[in-house]
Amino acid sequence: MTEKPASLEQILKYSFQRPDLLRRALTHSSAANENRVTSHGDNEQLEFLGDSLIGFIISDLLFKKYTGLSEGELSKIRAHLVSSANMSRLARQLDLGRFLVLGKGEEKTGGRKKQALLADGFEAVVASIYLDGGLDAARAFILRSFKSDLEAIHSGEFRIKDFKSQLQERLQALHFPAAEYLIVKETGPDHQKHFSVELRINGQKSSEGHGATKKLAEQEAARLALETLL
Repeated sequence: MTEKPASLEQILKYSFQRPDLLRRALTHSSAANENRVTSHGDNEQLEFLGDSLIGFIISDLLFKKYTGLSEGELSKIRAHLVSSANMSRLARQLDLGRFLVLGKGEEKTGGRKKQALLADGFEAVVASIYLDGGLDAARAFILRSFKSDLEAIHSGEFRIKDFKSQLQERLQALHFPAAEYLIVKETGPDHQKHFSVELRINGQKSSEGHGATKKLAEQEAARLALETLL
C-alpha cells in the first residue's frame, strides 16, 4: 500500500501549502496512465524541472565555496552529486519508494526499489517544493539532503571512485574475462541525455547502470557489479 503523502512531509521537513504538488511529484506515469489521473497528473515534467534546479543549486554552491578547485574538479564533483545513483541513494534515505504511486506493472517489477524511479521521484519532489515555496525552500531542502556529501567534500574525505578500474582488478583476481559495457538505451534531447548501460561478465548480464553520460552509466554499472562480487 502506498503511504499517504502527508506522512512524507514530516520526513522532508517541509509542509506544503499545495499538497497536490507533492501528490503529483509522487505519481509515476504508469499510474497516471492506468488510472487516468487528471487532477494532478504525473511527475515527468516535475522531474525535468527538479533536475535543472538541483544542477543549478549544487553548481552555485560549489562555485562559491570551493574557489580553489579547477573547473574539471568541480565538474567531477557535481557529476557525482547529481548522478542518478546518488539521487536514488538520497531517495532511499527518505524512504521515498514507500510513497510512490505506481501502476500495476511497475509495482510487480519492483518499481519502488528501481534506481531510475527513485532518482526521478527525488527530482520531482525538489521541483514540487520549489513551486510551492520558492527557490529558498528548494535550496534549503537540497542542502539538507546533500549535507553528508557536502561535509565529506569540506573535510577532504570526498573521492571520486573509479569503479571500472576496481571491477577490472577484481575480475582479474577471479580469473574472469574483462567486463563488457553495452548501451541498451539512450533517451532525452542532446542537452539532457540519459544513458542506460548493461554490464556483462562471461557473457551474462551482471548489472545495469544509468547516468547523464555514458561514462557515468558505466561507472554505476561497475559499482553495482562490484557489490555482487564481494
